[in-house]
Amino acid sequence: MQHFFTAPENINGHDIVIRGEDVNHIKNVLRMKAGEEISVSNGVDDNEYRAEIVSILEDEVICRLMFIKEAGVELPAEIVLFQGLPKSDKMDLIVQKAVELGASGIVPVATSRCVVKLDDKKAAQKRERWQKIAASAAEQSKRSVIPEVSLPVSFAEAVAGAEEMSVAAIPYELAEGMAATGDFIKSLKKLTADGHRPVAGIFIGPEGGFTEEEIKLAEEKGIKPISLGRRILRTETAGLTILSILMYELENI
Repeated sequence: MQHFFTAPENINGHDIVIRGEDVNHIKNVLRMKAGEEISVSNGVDDNEYRAEIVSILEDEVICRLMFIKEAGVELPAEIVLFQGLPKSDKMDLIVQKAVELGASGIVPVATSRCVVKLDDKKAAQKRERWQKIAASAAEQSKRSVIPEVSLPVSFAEAVAGAEEMSVAAIPYELAEGMAATGDFIKSLKKLTADGHRPVAGIFIGPEGGFTEEEIKLAEEKGIKPISLGRRILRTETAGLTILSILMYELENI
């Protein structure tokens, strides 16, 4: 079943209206017709609105609400991925897969060893592209919300923001053993089991990794260095690895 998003105000009683780029997708790509059933999320709550297409107009699709299902697809904790800007188009893949794995937000970070340098104009263009990828991935994986991809920030700004989070970790190649990793996961699970919806920050370095100065700054802000194993993972692999682990652990509480 095809899944789409619409603004909360477009769900009114038994009437649901879909506008924007999805109209073209429904009409000209999927070639859907009146009478077909779709699922809709409003990007706010964790409900799935099952609806029947009534009519497909030039700039909107009119649907009739059939029933509301409590989807429960979102993780019991919010996980924000702070991703060091990678080379080439790797960020496209990272955004797509992070959304599929349940990340609640993605923050591109300009670190000391980032090769990619973005001015304000390019940063805005990139952010717009990444947000569209996030929206598409959210529809494909039937998320209830579309995770936000922010504009790139400096490393100092990123770690400062983590101070407001429940827990935060920074995978680091020089971190020894898996004890700290286990402790981080246990602390997040405990907060979740206690009935909270904690916010966890995950910091991933670019191709060159983090500098010792960056790790020191992160630790000063309460971000715990952890290990993801004995092998060195690529930047596009590291974040998806820890997100996969957290998805498994949090969905088995």
